[in-house]
Amino acid sequence: MKSLNTTLVAHIDVPGGGQVWVDGHTLYVGHMHNPNGTSILDVADPRHPKLLATVPMPEGWHSHKVRVANGVMIVNHERFGQGSPEFGGGLGIYDVSNPAKPKQLAKWQTAGKGVHRYSFDGRYAYISPTVEGYVGNICMILDLKDPSRPEEVSRWWIPGQWAAGGEQYPWADYAEPRCHHPLRLGERLYVSYWHHGIFILDISDISRPKLIAEGVKSRAFPHPTHTCLPLPQKLKGRSVMVVADEDVAKRSPAAPAFTWIYDITDERHPIPISTFQVPEADRDGSPQQAMTGCHQPSERLNGDAVIPFAWFAQGLRLVDLSDPFRPTEVGHYVPDAPQGFERVSSNDVTLDSRGLMYLVDRQRGIDIVERK
Repeated sequence: MKSLNTTLVAHIDVPGGGQVWVDGHTLYVGHMHNPNGTSILDVADPRHPKLLATVPMPEGWHSHKVRVANGVMIVNHERFGQGSPEFGGGLGIYDVSNPAKPKQLAKWQTAGKGVHRYSFDGRYAYISPTVEGYVGNICMILDLKDPSRPEEVSRWWIPGQWAAGGEQYPWADYAEPRCHHPLRLGERLYVSYWHHGIFILDISDISRPKLIAEGVKSRAFPHPTHTCLPLPQKLKGRSVMVVADEDVAKRSPAAPAFTWIYDITDERHPIPISTFQVPEADRDGSPQQAMTGCHQPSERLNGDAVIPFAWFAQGLRLVDLSDPFRPTEVGHYVPDAPQGFERVSSNDVTLDSRGLMYLVDRQRGIDIVERK
C-alpha cells in the first residue's frame, strides 16, 4: 500500500465490484460476478461497516452497477456469459426505504444483453440498454415516478444504429456503436459513446432529446470513452467537462488510457484543453496490459475542484482541476493487491456527505479512504 495525503479508514472484504454508491450512511455495492449481485452495508460507523443485506444474481448474468435515490435502488441486469434468456436483461428496481430488507418493486426488461451503466436522479433513469431492432447500446430515459411501473420517456441513438428502421450502417470497418452511459446536468445530457466519442444532448423537452454537439476525440485515439462528467461549477471562468477514457478494448496497441479536460463554455464546440495521466501508468509510451491506466471519476462531487478517480492498477488518484489547463495530482491511495492477484484493479469510487471516499476493486474488496 502507498498513499499521499490520504488515510485508510477501513477495508471491507467483499467480492469484487463494478460500482459503489452511498445514500445517507448506507453503502451499496454492485458486484462483478454472480451469484453476488448487490451488497448493502451500514457505514454509519465507517470504521466498522456492517452487512445488512444481499441481492443475488443467477448464473450468466450480473448486476455490477447500482444507484440509489429517494429510497429506490436500481441495479442493472446484463448478460455476463451464457445467461438464461428467461431471466433477461434490463433493470431491477427495489424499495430500500429499509436498506436491511430490499423489496423488489419491478423489473424493466429489454432485449439482448441488457443494461450496462446508467445514472439516476430519483425520478429519471438515464440508461444504456440494448434494444430490439438496434445495433449496440443506445441512450434511453426512463420515468420512475411510479417505480413499480417504469415508463420509457425517450430514446436517442447515433445514425446507423436503428437497423429495423432501415438506417444505413456506416460502421462496418470501424467499431460497433455503443452508448456507455449518460449523465445529466441541468437540461443537458452528457453521453459517452465508447469508440464513437462524446455527445451533448438538449433534454429541455425530455421526451425529445436533441443533439447539441459531438466530440470526435475517440475516433482519433484507440481508447474508448467511458465517462463524460460535466462539473457544476465554473473553473477559471469556464464550463468544464471531464472525459475519461477506459484502459480496455483498444482499437490498436497504445500506451495506457488517460483523461481529457474539455472546455464546454461554448457547448456547441467542445474543446479539449488539457489531459492528465498518472506518471506511473505510462513511463515510456509503450503499450501495456489492459487495466493499467484510467477508468472512472467519481460521479458525485463535493463542491471543490479535486476529483477522485479510480485509475485501475494505479488505485485512487485525487486530481485538482482548479486550473483546468494544468490538472495536478494532490493525493493518492494505492491498496495492496487482493490475495491471489498480481495487482490492484480499482474500478469505481464515490463520495459520501462526510467526504469519505469508497474505492472498490473489481477483483475483491472495498477501501474507505479519508483525505488529509
